[in-house]
Amino acid sequence: MTLDPVLSRIDADLPQALDRLLELLRIPSISTDPAYKGDCQTAADWLVSDLQSIGVAAEKRQTPGHPMVVGHVEGDGPHILFYGHYDVQPVDPLNLWDRDPFDPAIEDENGKKVIRGRGSSDDKGQLMTFVEACRAWKEVHGTLPCKITFFFEGEEESGSPSLIPFMKDNAAELKSDIALICDTGLFGDSTPAIVTMLRGLLGEDFTITGPDRDLHSGMYGGIAMNPIRVLTRILADLHDETGAITLPGFYDDVPELPDEVRAQWQSLNFDHASFLGDVGLKAPAGEQDRTPLEMIWSRPTCDVNGIWGGYTGAGFKTVLPSQASAKVSFRLVGQQDPDKIRTAFRSYVESRLPEGFTIEYRADKGSPASQMSIDNPMFDKARLALSDEWPNAAAYVGCGGSIPIAGYFKDILGTDAMLIGFGKDDDQIHSPNEKYDLSSFHHGIRSWARILEALTR
Repeated sequence: MTLDPVLSRIDADLPQALDRLLELLRIPSISTDPAYKGDCQTAADWLVSDLQSIGVAAEKRQTPGHPMVVGHVEGDGPHILFYGHYDVQPVDPLNLWDRDPFDPAIEDENGKKVIRGRGSSDDKGQLMTFVEACRAWKEVHGTLPCKITFFFEGEEESGSPSLIPFMKDNAAELKSDIALICDTGLFGDSTPAIVTMLRGLLGEDFTITGPDRDLHSGMYGGIAMNPIRVLTRILADLHDETGAITLPGFYDDVPELPDEVRAQWQSLNFDHASFLGDVGLKAPAGEQDRTPLEMIWSRPTCDVNGIWGGYTGAGFKTVLPSQASAKVSFRLVGQQDPDKIRTAFRSYVESRLPEGFTIEYRADKGSPASQMSIDNPMFDKARLALSDEWPNAAAYVGCGGSIPIAGYFKDILGTDAMLIGFGKDDDQIHSPNEKYDLSSFHHGIRSWARILEALTR
């Protein structure tokens, strides 16, 4: 069979694959810090060289920020594009790491082996699962099974400022039959997943100003309106007693979950009590008429991410502050329009300001939700291929987070995206002591080999 010798080669070459991953993990490609600009170039160069070693026509493409890596392999059958990112999060606070974050190693943890180091799960380890699957395929068969484009970014952890312009400028080159994204995870420890729903994101950072200076509470307390009092009432009233969000028109573009999808999610037997208990909580706090997985994957949210104002030092400074500030974010679903939600939020806030109060906004551009159509037959081929590798059958799932690249593939390139990853909830991505299970890396490589075979059969 075409597949069996590839899987055998993956198993035999796992030590060498780990050596290559550890080499990539040693490069401190932190995209947010200008001090590591040269390291991001080094990581891109490393990937170009590695792709070229398996016959990929790869090159580093400069952008106003960190470079893209683009590689092509010609072939028959479908054209597959694989996306990953080689940049990583900062490592602070460094004192909470058990080892140098850029001195990766294989460690024993609770009876299993893990790859410890920054970027091991997000996203270098995930990225290399696909590359290693292609390497094994090439070594066994001499060629790759179809036309493949490799597309690696160096700014995902810093907002991807160069991504959209690059994709627009190179749309003809990047357009493919399907895009594969490896930046997600398993459901639990042993159920592979294909993410078909991603929530969008909108953030509002604002300051309310009342009096033109801080006021002595003994002189002005009672007669002067306190901006913190105004702000906290506005924020508290964003939700009603059932957990629903109160902005007018907020739910207008939120679709109902199809019954068959809800039933599949229920069959996953998600233990919300354990999920919350792991972080010291007990009861779900969202919409009371929704299941826990619905709240995480398919329902919109409104959360206060920060609030400040007045004196917060030691002791008391009995003032009425001039200003009060907050950061509020919305996770969006379905057809919710970030601009429409922003307008509704600002109208809501401004309608509740006392006479003479003013407001200043500092806002980032929002991104809408993404939903992939599983009508594309490639989705079911990939799902069945994943099911053959893991103990449990693969599931179509949602994702509570936002991965804008999936929407960009659809909007800019007209290409559907499949999000398939092998991370785990305890990988501690973006945190000290990030890790990637050795089993995730190994079975991830084997999974991509199975998917390649299934998509090109």
